[in-house]
Amino acid sequence: MSTIIKTGSPPGTQDPPKTTTRPARRSGWRRDWQLYSLAVLPLLFFLVFRYLPMIGNVIAFRRFEPGGSMFGEEWVGLRYVRMFLTDPTFWQVFRNTLWLGGLTLVFCFPIPIVLALLLNEVRRRSLKRFVQSVSYLPHFLSIVIVAGITMQMLASDGPVNHVLGLLGHDPIRFIQEPDWFRTIYVGSEIWQTAGWGTILYLAALTTIDEDLYEAARIDGAGRWRQIWHVTLPGIRPTMVTLLILNVGTFMAVGFEKVLLLYNPLTYPTADVISTYVYRAGVESNSFSYAAAIGLFEAVIGLVLITSANQLSRRTVGTSLW
Repeated sequence: MSTIIKTGSPPGTQDPPKTTTRPARRSGWRRDWQLYSLAVLPLLFFLVFRYLPMIGNVIAFRRFEPGGSMFGEEWVGLRYVRMFLTDPTFWQVFRNTLWLGGLTLVFCFPIPIVLALLLNEVRRRSLKRFVQSVSYLPHFLSIVIVAGITMQMLASDGPVNHVLGLLGHDPIRFIQEPDWFRTIYVGSEIWQTAGWGTILYLAALTTIDEDLYEAARIDGAGRWRQIWHVTLPGIRPTMVTLLILNVGTFMAVGFEKVLLLYNPLTYPTADVISTYVYRAGVESNSFSYAAAIGLFEAVIGLVLITSANQLSRRTVGTSLW
């Protein structure tokens, strides 16, 4: 009877496995350096145009004079903060910002979702491509062109007033009436951004497993119930992510479009924080005052996006970080 003798190190005396994390990481950098190099320009962009300008926020607490020191002449503390907190004009533009930001979020956020769901139900590819092309086109127009088209359409002798005249209605001065500005702004935003916003949702729809739809049909679910129980849960992470991003930019209402569409007659409803900062800083040379307002707006945006992220994490389990 043969005896098998096992040769080996006794337990506890084996050599520990060698870690090769650092060499593997180095080889990864060497292998994929072309891909990593693509991130250099975006990182430089954010460094130069986003992070370095943050240093200039110090003039919100210092008295700055054009031609003087870059970081202000003397420390004044919260003087400029108290100035805009006690300024009635600031609170008017603050309310206008909340109104425009809220209306933009309420109308411009769900419309791309609805449009993506409708396009997903279209079976004729030619019709689907045509609708996509028509809805995407306004995104590629500059804000100047969009504002120009809007003003020409709503001018006193424009097509809209011409149609109203044919219906027996007197011409309406849309551009000069403060009550119409919010409708005009939100309508132009929907026209310009709705089609482009459907791209992400259409991409998310392609990731939904077809077997889920098949199982829903076997259970007797119609198209509406399939959309409610399969489609919407499938794109929920994308919806939540974009909602958080939109909430983060809630206070940053489109500066360029407002600046191009508004006029002194529509200031009561059109003037927002960004345009007020532009007039106070660039036109009136009150750079410290404008910096204090801009810093206040940035703090509110940070609080909003952080709160939305935490709320999303606790309620639906999806968040940005």
